[in-house]
Amino acid sequence: MIKTITRCLREYKLPTVITILFMTGEVIIEAFIPYLTADLVNNVKNGVEMSYILKIGLILFVLTLISLSCGGGAGFTSAKASAGFAKNVRHDLFEKVQSFSFSNIDKFSTSSLVTRLTTDISNVQMAFMMMIRIAVRAPLMLVFSITMAFIMGGMLAATFVIVVPFMLFGLILIAKFAMPAFRRVFKKYDRLNESIEENVRGMRVVKGFSREEYEKKKFHTAAEDISKDFTKAERIVALNGPLMQICLYFNMAFILIVGSRLIITGKGIDVGQISGMLTYGFQILIQLMMLSMIYVMLTMSAESVKRISEVLNEVPDIHNPENAVTVIPDGTVDFENVGFKYSSKAHKFALSQINLHIPSGATVGIIGGTGSSKSTLVQLIARLYDVTEGCVKVGGTDVRLYDLHSLRDSVAMVLQKNVLFSGTVKENLRWGNPNATDEEIVEACKLSQAHDFVTAFPDGYDTRIEQGGTNVSGGQKQRLCIARALLKKPKVLILDDSTSAVDTKTDAFIRSGFKKFIPDTTKIIIAQRVASVQDADMIVVMENGKIESVGTHSELLKNSTIYREVYEQQTNGGENGAA
Repeated sequence: MIKTITRCLREYKLPTVITILFMTGEVIIEAFIPYLTADLVNNVKNGVEMSYILKIGLILFVLTLISLSCGGGAGFTSAKASAGFAKNVRHDLFEKVQSFSFSNIDKFSTSSLVTRLTTDISNVQMAFMMMIRIAVRAPLMLVFSITMAFIMGGMLAATFVIVVPFMLFGLILIAKFAMPAFRRVFKKYDRLNESIEENVRGMRVVKGFSREEYEKKKFHTAAEDISKDFTKAERIVALNGPLMQICLYFNMAFILIVGSRLIITGKGIDVGQISGMLTYGFQILIQLMMLSMIYVMLTMSAESVKRISEVLNEVPDIHNPENAVTVIPDGTVDFENVGFKYSSKAHKFALSQINLHIPSGATVGIIGGTGSSKSTLVQLIARLYDVTEGCVKVGGTDVRLYDLHSLRDSVAMVLQKNVLFSGTVKENLRWGNPNATDEEIVEACKLSQAHDFVTAFPDGYDTRIEQGGTNVSGGQKQRLCIARALLKKPKVLILDDSTSAVDTKTDAFIRSGFKKFIPDTTKIIIAQRVASVQDADMIVVMENGKIESVGTHSELLKNSTIYREVYEQQTNGGENGAA
């Protein structure tokens, strides 16, 4: 887990090492300064030349400047290292998610991935900065301060034998009781993000059903849940302060009482040693408290590291084969004894016994009831999922032998959920082809019946589309998505119920344009309306994940009960009834 995430350090190893060296130098100097100060106090008491005082003062001033420089340098390099480390983790995490197949993404919810990319990485960044600064400084300062205290203080150092174990035990107890609450918080962040995501995505539905108060209550419950756990944890951690105060004042009282007695009885202890011991005592207790805070932070971040590592260690189900084929000769599609289920643990196949041959350039309609796995079938063509049994071929070659980029560049899909991104109309359309000319964009829009409404916008093709395409209608969004797919000039074009939001007249114009302008492209149209597929060269009727029948419109009216029933329902009893 740690090994996985430390790979993200890469070019920031040097700033990390330099930070550790800076912190080591700062600690050594800070541990030595009280020793010099104590010596100066003792010598001043016994009477010394002003030149000696100036000399020691100059040394202390130089040491202070060096310590300050080391601390400032450590702050600069640690910020650079931790921010760069977080940048690399975020980049690797996002890149990994991009490599996932749909089945990989199904294992993680969207809200969970958002939390891992934001809150979890912030926690890891903070923990990393603490590790290369405080986690280096605190143990070193503890060791040097205790060593110098015993060298200089003699019997007075006995106070640390009492105070240190007591404070250490108290800090361990505090961390032990605080940790479970912190661990629960991170799991609840997913729930909070999920509530926000659902509310933003479904804002129109929420307002349409007047469910604002319900959504507020749901968010408040999730936020309150996190607040309770954080409050409980912070209350426990807040005990660090009183514990340290108790230990600090006990240490001061012990040193002053015992030290004064030793001075009075002339046991070899002087005022300088008492001053130095008080400083070392303060340093030791501060570092112990810092160690407890590090322990709390590292325990909190351990859950974040685990969640990030889960994504980084996830092996994509779909990847490029060795010696991958990069050329797709044509748009022929073959399903040979295909069976598919979404999970290896699933008992039921989503698709089974699928055998189908689609010639290159053909127009194929797929129709069937909800849940008949129509969308699942076409997603296998572009390897959004891999088959469980059998094989899918494009251009006569198993899709698993193709280079993924080449395959998906030749198979354009317009899915049920049409997505537009923030940017201009042109920028959205060039997702299909980054090098598309303005003329090609206009041609694709004319073919998808989008040109007229785009030119009606005040800024035409430079009109800005809001995130998710919220400032265009459903039908406009569908037509823009079809134009975007057409710009890829694919061998296979798949329209997954992507004309459902346009009227039948526009739908007919789009299909007519396909036949005229892209005759060599294989066109697969999933539709709920018979009118959208009745002119197809071949219509596939699906039921319960199987092909019920295949044929032309007239053949299916005679041979397929399911197709005939759907047709009659949509035409009010068939052609005679409609007449």
